[in-house]
Amino acid sequence: MTDHSGTPLRRLRKQAGLTQEELAERAVVSVRTIRRLESGKSADHRLATINLLADALDASPEDRRHLTGLPSNGQPEPDSPQSASGSPPPPPLPGPASGLSSAGGALAEAAEALAREVRRRWKREEEHRRVHDPFPLPVRWQQAPAGLTDHPENIQCLPPGAASQEVDLSGDARSVAETYRRISSGRLVILGRAGSGKSILAIRFALDLLSAPDSPDRVPVIFSLGSWDPTTTSLRDLLVDGLLRDHPHLSGRVPGGATLAAALVDEDLILPVLDGFDEIAEGLRGEALHTLNATSLPLVLTSRRDEYEQAVRGGESPLVLAAGIELTDLTLDDLADYLPRTARSVTGGNGSGEDSGTWDGVLKELHAGQDPGSVNLARVLRTPLMVNLARTTYSETLGRGPDELLDTERFPTGSHLEEHLLAGFLPAVYRHRAPERAGDGHRRRHWDADRAQHWLGYLAGLDRGRQDIAWWRIAGSVRLSTRILSVVLASTLCVSMSAWMVGIVFSLWVVGEPVGLGWVLVQGALVGPSAGAAFGTAYCVMSVFHRGAVQPSHVRLRLRSRSRGVGRRPVRAFTARFKVVLLGGFVLGTGYACALAILRLLFQGVSLTAWSVLQDTLINMLIFGLIFGSVGGLIFGLLAALEAPMDTTAAATPVRLLSSNRATVGRQFLVLVPMLTLGISLSGHVIVELLQDILGPLVWGPDGFLIGAVGGLGGAASYVLAFTAWGQWLTLSRIWLPLTGKLPWDTVAFLDDAYRRGVLRQTGAVYQFRHIRLQQHLDRTFRHQQPDRGPAQATTP
Repeated sequence: MTDHSGTPLRRLRKQAGLTQEELAERAVVSVRTIRRLESGKSADHRLATINLLADALDASPEDRRHLTGLPSNGQPEPDSPQSASGSPPPPPLPGPASGLSSAGGALAEAAEALAREVRRRWKREEEHRRVHDPFPLPVRWQQAPAGLTDHPENIQCLPPGAASQEVDLSGDARSVAETYRRISSGRLVILGRAGSGKSILAIRFALDLLSAPDSPDRVPVIFSLGSWDPTTTSLRDLLVDGLLRDHPHLSGRVPGGATLAAALVDEDLILPVLDGFDEIAEGLRGEALHTLNATSLPLVLTSRRDEYEQAVRGGESPLVLAAGIELTDLTLDDLADYLPRTARSVTGGNGSGEDSGTWDGVLKELHAGQDPGSVNLARVLRTPLMVNLARTTYSETLGRGPDELLDTERFPTGSHLEEHLLAGFLPAVYRHRAPERAGDGHRRRHWDADRAQHWLGYLAGLDRGRQDIAWWRIAGSVRLSTRILSVVLASTLCVSMSAWMVGIVFSLWVVGEPVGLGWVLVQGALVGPSAGAAFGTAYCVMSVFHRGAVQPSHVRLRLRSRSRGVGRRPVRAFTARFKVVLLGGFVLGTGYACALAILRLLFQGVSLTAWSVLQDTLINMLIFGLIFGSVGGLIFGLLAALEAPMDTTAAATPVRLLSSNRATVGRQFLVLVPMLTLGISLSGHVIVELLQDILGPLVWGPDGFLIGAVGGLGGAASYVLAFTAWGQWLTLSRIWLPLTGKLPWDTVAFLDDAYRRGVLRQTGAVYQFRHIRLQQHLDRTFRHQQPDRGPAQATTP
């Protein structure tokens, strides 16, 4: 768009009496786009955007011609949509108004770095999936039914009255990027059955677009839609959050304060490839489609056909401006070309190395198609997923022949065959082989196939509705009662150990001899359970009432908030935490007072009366309750106000995020120990002085510092283990769940090994199963083996 066409846009807007903001709202385009068009800074434009503006301005045919009649080089077009030769002009390639070439400075560098990272990541993903071994399975498609696509005139971004032209969308995986370039609107829906190759085609599309000789105007980025809730997360936030999670370098800031991820999205430099529309919760698909229809942003959407068609019927509209293709089934000729070349482990006895025909008998029966077994198998092997499972189970496993797939007694239906192939996948990939050396020189551990299937089955059902396996959510699958018990035990141990350490150090270094060692040991044994009861009470209350820190959260301590002003969230967080800790502090004070009473009876019982013990105990309950409750409430409340979600942007891999959170927890511990120690010591002195005349005589001498030291060490350690993601990971995911057999002892190594074997894929800081069908199969199998297991109670961070 040049200044010649920017002028009529500005004139029409002023005639309509609209500001740029009002026009942007009416046309559903960004204000920035309108400013670029009117100022003449845009050297290119999309006809879809211009048509939206023209519709919003009620432009006449003549005015619309002025708006849309100038191509990017500024030369007029013929009045007719037909060129001088009589053939329709080629549609413009979809791209942003400025493109990557004109994005300046840090934004351009960020886009180029993102393109390199996307290319590197998905090339590695293709290698893990062995897409090119021995060659890619053919993925073909046909045009989607008319009821699932928009009107051809809308897809081609034609002005009113212009006749649409037939656009050839035929092709295969080798030409998917070229097919997309024929779509003027830049919006494409890829439909197909489960396992038909939609995700693989999305990866190939992104790589082909990035490998094209001419740089793409947008960076294609694949986003998984499985956990998207469009009622709480806008499309823009989904894209920004996905970029931040998978590409942490985009958390840098641009002038104005926005992150690089947000700037790339706002500047129209990202081409979203939205994978897995069918994995959105059924009740949210209609709202998701409505959200996508509220924008004309170029995008690619993949989905199973039935789920997408149901959403279209429910919303009475397909994805606006979108063309559609539907993946077709593999043919028997495809199988005959592919499967024999995958069976390399069996060679002929003549020493020639030629394949002895592992698949020959099966392929012959499939071509004949005369018995039910071959008919069922032919139906199953129509998708790349099932072909790859069959290849893994039989071509790469010695001693197993694919002829058993034709046995109708074992596999009477296609569903039985699919379950068999899914069940055979893990034993095949976990078969015993010589261990490899890791980067540090140590040999990688071999995992037993049965145990691996059991552990993966547990992980598959952690949180229904999510594909992600996030280490900070694993602990949430444990029952609430077990989590509370773990908090009580961990806190008891931490405070008891702290009491013993402080008491022994004081007696040896200050007094000079181990005097009162029995007192120290009994005191620690009594004080520990009191602290455990206090922290368990606080955790229980927070869990029941779902406060801000109710669940183990992945947080980072910020000494300075990035948000402007204090706002309501820090105040609410402080208030909620203060109330809960105040209650826990009084429980701790009560327990500590009772512990002191027992100690006095044990070591000074001869000179005490029951009334004096009772009186002192009641006074101590009040004083220690006030001290522990007020100090703990203020410090932990302040900590809650200063905590901020990490949003998984601190690392690009699960291991790095875990390491980052562990370092954060260490810093929290180092901050809490002196704060609690000094807080308890000083506040005890102040409270004792205030109540001296009312409850006196009261004494708070050197013992106050010892109490503060025990509270500082034990309280900080208890908080770390009970209320942080790393602490819950340590106590539950690394100790409790392995003890109960649900997870291996080294869960991180197991997940990384599953990723290298091709069972899982890595998406930023989380793992995901390679395919939702595999996850569902593992979940069903595990629940069948564990019939008493109820629905997972995973927590939301």
